[in-house]
Amino acid sequence: MTNSTPPTPPPAPLRPAADAALAARLRAAFVAADFTADGCLEILGGTAYAALARSETVPALRATGGGSARETLLRLFLLQQAVPRAAAEAAGLPVEDCLAGGWLTAATDGADQEVRATVDVRPYANDIAGADDASDGAPAGASDNAADAWIVSDLGCAVGGAGGIGGTGARRDVPRSELVLGVGGASTTLANITVRRPVRRVLDLGTGSGVQALHAARHAARVVATDVNPRALHFTRLTMALSGLANTETRQGSLFEPLGEDEAFDLIVSNPPFVISPAGRFTYRDGGLAGDELCRSLVAGAGRHLEPGGYCQLLANWQHVRGEDWRERLADWIAGTGCDAWVVQREVQDPCQYAELWLRDGGDHREEQAVYDARYAEWLDAFEAAKVEGVGFGWITLRKAPAGRQPVVLLEEWPHPVEQPLGPEIERWFARQDFLREHDDAALLDARYRLADGVVQEQVGVPGAEDPEHVVLRQSRGMLRATKVDTVGAGFAGVCDGSLSAGSILDAIAQLVDEDPVAIRDRAPQQIRLLVEQGFLLPE
Repeated sequence: MTNSTPPTPPPAPLRPAADAALAARLRAAFVAADFTADGCLEILGGTAYAALARSETVPALRATGGGSARETLLRLFLLQQAVPRAAAEAAGLPVEDCLAGGWLTAATDGADQEVRATVDVRPYANDIAGADDASDGAPAGASDNAADAWIVSDLGCAVGGAGGIGGTGARRDVPRSELVLGVGGASTTLANITVRRPVRRVLDLGTGSGVQALHAARHAARVVATDVNPRALHFTRLTMALSGLANTETRQGSLFEPLGEDEAFDLIVSNPPFVISPAGRFTYRDGGLAGDELCRSLVAGAGRHLEPGGYCQLLANWQHVRGEDWRERLADWIAGTGCDAWVVQREVQDPCQYAELWLRDGGDHREEQAVYDARYAEWLDAFEAAKVEGVGFGWITLRKAPAGRQPVVLLEEWPHPVEQPLGPEIERWFARQDFLREHDDAALLDARYRLADGVVQEQVGVPGAEDPEHVVLRQSRGMLRATKVDTVGAGFAGVCDGSLSAGSILDAIAQLVDEDPVAIRDRAPQQIRLLVEQGFLLPE
C-alpha cells in the first residue's frame, strides 16, 4: 500500500460568469432604465452621492423608494439591497439567467422571493472631468455627452472602498487580500491626467476592475490589461463586456512579466499597488516589495516597453529618506530610461499620518485596540528602520525620447488645486519642452507667441502708488500657476497675439520705455523660457 497526496481540486469558477450575451442583455436593461451616471445623478443629486463616498447609504436609500426601474437597479447593484424578484423583472433584468450566471442570488425563497446582487455595478461615464484626487460628490465621470459604461467590483468595494466592507452586502467568501475595488479617488485622478489621443496599443498595468482599460479602449485599437490577481482580470473582463467593449486582452503577472521582451506600447497607464507597507496584506494596494521598490521598478522598466514618443503615466508613493532629497531619489529612478519626465508631488504625509490612513483603509481601526496598536507599531518600526521621514504622493509622466537626445526631467512640488482633466495640458507641456529644446535665445526672439487663454494680470503695490511693486500673471486653466514678472514682461505678454515676433515686440517696448533695446533683448529669453515652460505663452 502506497501513500499518495490527493490531487488538488480545481479552483471554483469565477462568478459572475463572463458571458458576453448575458452582459449585453444586462446592458440593454441598464440603458432602457437610464441606469447610467447621469441618470443616477438625476435621482440622487450630488449630496446623496457624496454621502455614498463616505459609506453612508441612508440618503440614497431615501431617494430611491419610488419603485421605478432605475431606482430598483440602483438599490440592487449600487446600494446592495435585496429587492423583490418581480421588481427586478419589471426593471428589465433577465432574472433567471442572472441567477444561473451568478449576477444575482436568491435572498429569500417562496412566492415573495427577493434577489440580491453578487457584485457592485457602478454606472460610469467614460469621458471624465471635474475631479482631482477625490470624489467631487457626483457619480464618477459624470459628464455631458459621455459614453456610458459600468464598473464591476466586489460587494462593498464600489461604495466607500475596502475600508467600508462589513455591511450586509459585503463579500464574506473572498479573502480580503483578493478583493477587487471599484472606482476611487486615485483611479479617477489617473484617468483625468492621462494623455488621450488615438493610439494603436495601450497597457493598463495593475488593472483592478478595469477603470483605466475602459478609458483606453475608447481611443486605442488594442488594450492589454495585466494584474497579479486573477479575480481582478475576471472583473476587468466583466467591466468591458458590460460596457460593450471587445478590444481588451487580459494577462496575469506582476509588473512587466506578462509582456514579451520586445513588446511596446503607445501608452502605459498604471494605478499600481503603491502603498508603502510593512506587509503585503492587500493585493489591491500593497506592492509586496520593500519600501517604494515597486514604483521604482515600474518607472525604471517602462522605457523598454514604450514606442518612440509613447507615454507612461502612473500614480506613485515615494519615501522621503533622512539626508536625501526626494527629487534626487526619483531622478535616479528615471535615469537610464531614455524618457523625458514630469513628476509632480501633490502631498507629503509624515509616517504617523500615513500609517493611520492605510490602517483605516484596511479596517484595522475596527479591531481590538491591542491588535490595532501592534499593527500601527509595525508600520512605524518599518519606517524607522528605513530612515523614512515622510511619504510623498504624486503623478509621474514619462515620454520616450528619440534616441541620442538628452531627456528633459522636471521634478516639482505642486500641492495646489488644478483644473481637470489635466491630460491635454500634460501633452502640451511636453510639446513646449520640444520647442524650448530646439530654440536657442536668438530663435526664441524670432518666434511668435500667443498669450494662453484664461491668463489674467494682477498688480500688487501700495494703494494710490503710480507704479505697482510687482506684477503677477495668473492662470485660470490647467495647472493654475501664478508667476511674478516685471513691467516689461507684463507688457510683452499682453501684446502677444501671434502676429509679431518676440524681438519686434521687445524693440517697440524699449522705444516706449526709453530703454536700450539690446539690454532688453539680452534679458528677455530667460523670462520667455519660463513663461513658455509654464504655459503662460504658447508658441505659434
